[in-house]
Amino acid sequence: MNTLPEPPRLRNVRVVKAPTPRHVRTVWVSDLHLGTRSSNTTAFLDFLRDYEIGTLYIVGDLIDVWQLRRGVYWPQQHNDVIQKLLRKARKGTRVIYIPGNHDEFVSGFCGDYGNITIQRHAIHRTANGRRLLVIHGHELDTVVQNVRSLAFAGDAEYQFLLSLNPAINFVRRRFGFGYWSLSAYAKKRVKDAVSFIGEYEKAIVHYAEKYEVDAVLCGHIHSAAIHQFGAVTYYNCGDWVETCSALVEAENGVIELVNCHPFRVSGNEAAAKTARLPVAV
Repeated sequence: MNTLPEPPRLRNVRVVKAPTPRHVRTVWVSDLHLGTRSSNTTAFLDFLRDYEIGTLYIVGDLIDVWQLRRGVYWPQQHNDVIQKLLRKARKGTRVIYIPGNHDEFVSGFCGDYGNITIQRHAIHRTANGRRLLVIHGHELDTVVQNVRSLAFAGDAEYQFLLSLNPAINFVRRRFGFGYWSLSAYAKKRVKDAVSFIGEYEKAIVHYAEKYEVDAVLCGHIHSAAIHQFGAVTYYNCGDWVETCSALVEAENGVIELVNCHPFRVSGNEAAAKTARLPVAV
């Protein structure tokens, strides 16, 4: 009887065990701006793979209709994000979509769609009993609400600054420097922008007080933060254009801000894709 030869032994093969996704109770993400070249879909897809999520809040501006009106840009990776979100919902993640100003048309479809809910705002109760008002935040932006033409013009200027970031950071990486954002630098250095962010945060907290909540959580201004204003905690989950950040609630109700920017660190540290910031409440 003929016998089969033994299979050749593989040499220099290293078996790498895939990391186990981190299970969290809740995740809040905002301002992915699909349909723009500045949307960091690679980092966002990596983030979704790294986390097993109970409830996922999409806090507005998932799709940038303003930019799509100027010109259609929709590569395969943007489809991949939508498919990944739908797959998460099919596998049991509860998805709550709160439209923003760039995807405001979605507000006309509020309701339940299987495991996906579209609503204008939400009240979330954490595992430790705290009540959070969840809104996109454009409701308190007087420019967006009252001077739409100025808001469109400002968005175009912002997109121009974002378009310069890849070239700037290509040069920086060649010289061993980490990620740096021209648009984020401008927001932090321009006096009017700094003043606007501070006043915006106070306005959001004041707006939340009528809901008698312990905290308010939003996006919109692309400035991730956790601040305490009196008895109310202000959370901003940032964006996936510059900061690539999210807010994450652990099983014990503690909320932390995580940063997932692929170029935020350099050298061997780049292997740690998610850097947890020491701000938990």
